[in-house]
Formats: sequence, C-alpha cells, structure tokens
Amino acid sequence: MKKISLGQSAIQITPILMGTWQAGKTMWTGIDDIETEKAIRAAYDAGITTFDTATVYGDGHSERIVGKALSDVRDQVVIATKVFAHSLHYDGVMKACDQSLKDLGTDWIDLYQIHWPAGSFGSKKVPIEETMRALNDLKNQGKIRAIGVSNFSRNQIAEAAQFGRIDSLQPPYSLFWRQVEADAMPYCRENDITIMAYSPMAQGFLTGKFGPDHKFEKGDHRAKNRLFSADLYPKVLDAVDALRPLAEKNGATLAQLALAWVISHENTCAIAGARNAEQASANAQAASVRLTDEDLAEMDRIGRTVTDRLDDNPVMWKF
Repeated sequence: MKKISLGQSAIQITPILMGTWQAGKTMWTGIDDIETEKAIRAAYDAGITTFDTATVYGDGHSERIVGKALSDVRDQVVIATKVFAHSLHYDGVMKACDQSLKDLGTDWIDLYQIHWPAGSFGSKKVPIEETMRALNDLKNQGKIRAIGVSNFSRNQIAEAAQFGRIDSLQPPYSLFWRQVEADAMPYCRENDITIMAYSPMAQGFLTGKFGPDHKFEKGDHRAKNRLFSADLYPKVLDAVDALRPLAEKNGATLAQLALAWVISHENTCAIAGARNAEQASANAQAASVRLTDEDLAEMDRIGRTVTDRLDDNPVMWKF
C-alpha cells in the first residue's frame, strides 16, 4: 500500500488507517477482544501500518489492545492516540501521555492528538497555548513524534498552529458528512496538514448493511447518529441504493467505495474500524479502488441528496 507523508513530519502513513474506537467497547456492543486483536493483525498483514486509538476509548482499553496486538512489530507501524478534553492543562497532558505510553506498551507515540477542543463536554476551557506547550515539551522529550488535532474548526487549528506545528486534523468526513469541506479542509491544504477522516463509512450507514427497520442494540451510540433520525434515514437508504451500481461497476463493496471516495481527496486518508479480520482485510483493499472523474461526480450528486439536508453542525450525534 503506497504511503503518504503525515503533514510536514518524517512519518509515513497508509491512506487507509485502522480505527479502534470499537476496541474500547464503551458505547459499542458485541465487541470481543480476541476478535479485535485478530482484526488488527489482519489489517497489518493486508498492508495497513497506521493505527488510531484514544485514551477515552474504554479508559485505555483500546490502547492496551492495540499495544498488545502490535507489540512485536512496533517499529514497523505508526500509532496515533489522543488526549481527551478534560486533560488539556499542562500537567494533565503530561500525565495522560505517560499513561498512554504505559497502556500502549511503547516508548513513543508517533502522533499525539488533542481529541476535542478545551471546553467540550463540560471540560475546563484551558488556553490552547498551555496545551501546546505541553505537547511541544513531549515532542522535545522524544515521547511523541508529531502533534495533531481532532474535531477542531479552521479557526481553532489556526490558533493552535501559532504555538507549534500541527501535522494532522481528524474530522468526521464521509460522503454523507462533509462539513469539513467548507471550513477546515482548505486551510489544511494550504498549510500541508493531513486530514485523517474518521467515520468515513458514516458509522456503517454507507456499508449497506442497515435496512429500513434497523434497530441498534441498547448501548450502541449510533442510535443517536443524526443520519439515523426519522426524517433523514429514508434519504440515507435511498442514497445507498443509488450507490450500489457504482460499487458493482468498480468491483467493490459499498464500504470500499465509500473509503475510496474519501482517499480520492488530496492529502486525505480514511480511518476505518473493523470488528473482525475479514472486515479489516476488506477495508485495506479499498486503497486499490480507482474511481473515475465520472464516478466521483455521480457520487457527489448522490451524497448531496443527504448532506444538503444537514446543517453546519459538525457533530454527528445528538447526545
């Protein structure tokens, strides 16, 4: 799998990353640790060498699973993790990083990201200068190699960039969720910041596996996804059906088509989750799907039948 540079850093990442939110189990159902480890190894065997996790995913559980699964190939993979909004004061960042290093079983983190801006979810509004000072110190100490942000707006990225180099932005981005295109994406292109799209398959809605009578199990946060609202979900299903001929034409699954659309954009990669080895291997194959300009134009048209009904709020859920 051909790699791309992470921002202006020396780090090389794969266009398809494996995301491990589900590995933390919190807010998900039916997740098995052994199957998750197999999925991580299957992703690696299929050419994915970049893995994304976060402290808040099961209070370190996801990080521990990732670290265990990749312990024998640590020097051959890129691991990205995140510090949550409630730990963005200087000492909090330093402590959180040390805990992530311990949970991951590693001496360094390749990409350390601010998960949500300070003030999110009722957290303390810490000045970005203070958070960046901690991140820069961690970088100088060799504990992290690059700094990224997640769920930041254009203005928030620009403010953070005043105090240190930002090499990545992790926003929600898919054919059905495109607010970043009008806000932060142009800034990222101008400043060589890599976009690492999370939920590139719209949390499963773009896989075609959900029918009109779908019910999420109790505890599955996707039931609160705005795409699942009563007024929008029928449009989502119609759009998925309209995408099926394009997937068949390209010899791809709907999921692979969705991932291929995301990585067709300049300096943009896709973070794809997987519950099992089969899904992880299939996700990796999306890197070889080549969409024509006509394919992309038709997908754009279909996607806008959903996104034109959304407002500018970039948060995907109604928590």
